[in-house]
Amino acid sequence: MPLLIPTARASAGMAAAYLEKLFSLQGRVAVVTGGTRGIGQAMAISLAKAGADIILIQRDESNLETKRSIEAFGRKAHVYTADLASQEAVGGLSKRILGDGHDVSILVTSAGIQRRHAAHEFPMGDWDEVLQVNLRAVWTLCRDLGAYMLTRAPHPATGHRGSVINVASLVSFQGGITVPAYAAAKGGVAQLTKALSNEWASHGVNVNAIVPGYVATDMNEALINNPERAASILARIPAGRWGKPEDFEGATVFLAGAGSLYVSGELLTVDGGWLGR
Repeated sequence: MPLLIPTARASAGMAAAYLEKLFSLQGRVAVVTGGTRGIGQAMAISLAKAGADIILIQRDESNLETKRSIEAFGRKAHVYTADLASQEAVGGLSKRILGDGHDVSILVTSAGIQRRHAAHEFPMGDWDEVLQVNLRAVWTLCRDLGAYMLTRAPHPATGHRGSVINVASLVSFQGGITVPAYAAAKGGVAQLTKALSNEWASHGVNVNAIVPGYVATDMNEALINNPERAASILARIPAGRWGKPEDFEGATVFLAGAGSLYVSGELLTVDGGWLGR
């Protein structure tokens, strides 16, 4: 019997169907913090491009650029306002979202703040604010939306119920300089990711974190504006450049979709090779 070789059109169709099976997020709803700029914006838009509707958590509605971009792809975008520096506001956020009937199956915690001081002069107020926004708010949203995901009907073929994608940092592994609060918070995010994975992976909720390397965003403005420090950082990055927000699109879609169903508790570094140096 002769071997049947698919036509170019049939082959392209098979490839498209295969990629859709692994990476399509059609019908999914994602909650994203920090989505108005930088890495968070790229993550939110990548999820929308892959088919998900997006709920953006923002401090206010002064910046609707991400919402408009998502809607331009034909996806729904909702904005819920909350100050992540207020635990009271964070504590009521999930109830507001779920109370409006949103079937959330993806959570991305990208919002973060930075405060830089010498460790021996670090103000307690800045310490508390960094830990609140970068760790306590992450924990609260993971707990509350994760609890909802655990109640969702599992996918009939895979048993999958939801995906949590936290955003850690190189200082989850390294101490950094003049950022003790940020290092403590991001170290906590890394361990929280593993702890939640240990409890939830068997119930169909995958919990992972993306670990950005040095990325040219406003959070790293102090480093970028220090020529000596910026040059020393660049010299250590094997890829030979600082990261860009769009470098995080593929990792985000991967960790949210069916292609990563056996990936949980992972800290996926997107750093141009920094940690391998």
